[in-house]
Amino acid sequence: MLCAAMAFSMFSLAGCSKSEAQSAAPATGSTAAKKVLKVGMECSFAPYNWTQADDSNGAVAISNSSGEYANGYDVMMAKKIADAIGYDLQIVKTEWDGLAPGVSSGKLDAAIAGMSITKDRLQTVDFTDVYYKASIYALVKSDSKYASAKSVSDLKGASCTSQQNTIWYDMLKQIPDAKIQPAMKNVPALIVALTSGKTEVFVTDKPTAMAASSTNKNLVMLDFSKSGDDFKASDEQVNLGIAVSKSATDLKAAINKALAGINEADRDKIMQDAISKQPMAQ
Repeated sequence: MLCAAMAFSMFSLAGCSKSEAQSAAPATGSTAAKKVLKVGMECSFAPYNWTQADDSNGAVAISNSSGEYANGYDVMMAKKIADAIGYDLQIVKTEWDGLAPGVSSGKLDAAIAGMSITKDRLQTVDFTDVYYKASIYALVKSDSKYASAKSVSDLKGASCTSQQNTIWYDMLKQIPDAKIQPAMKNVPALIVALTSGKTEVFVTDKPTAMAASSTNKNLVMLDFSKSGDDFKASDEQVNLGIAVSKSATDLKAAINKALAGINEADRDKIMQDAISKQPMAQ
């Protein structure tokens, strides 16, 4: 009887161990969780990126700001890239000056934020292939004496400004006798300064100018590209790239492959879609 009891006890313990092992094993057909692509952007640079109160028009929740959602060209491109490389997308709201440091420190996997591929930035981060090519425009009030300007020279003597730490601010030096004002933090602040008369000229890229003028009917967008006296910019100033860490060679290659699948016509359509969906255009 004692032997029988010991045998039963051993059988029971063996059964327990098997059951525990089965419960610890992954379920049949289960898959590993997707990697997360942490993308930084200002979320205040329409039509590239902006903040809204809901997930309408395909907006993505901002991971570090409860109740806020991001949308715009950068978000639309980030979604396409994340889908193509098999990652879940996470948008991280980040001040402009914190984007490159965030990427280089590893807090961000990438920055998709209308960022020019400049030599200075390449000292701290790497860039993918071009994801959008910008051109330079000037914005003025419709009742301004500069509203009929046909060239950069026609802006002579204007008070002017642009966003801090951008190549657009550097363009102001090309305006003859320009009264260059301190750079401003973001585009909304620039539009307020322009519409209120604190500054006379706001220099920026075409999509930003299109977005601002479409939502502020008292603003005029000036294109000098056919005048022979346009703003002079190098490729590195107008080519916008996605910033990644210098050590993220595999991620860079994957993103470049995804970008290769989005042609220029599709990118223009995405930008037009972003401009039409920006909050003030609704």
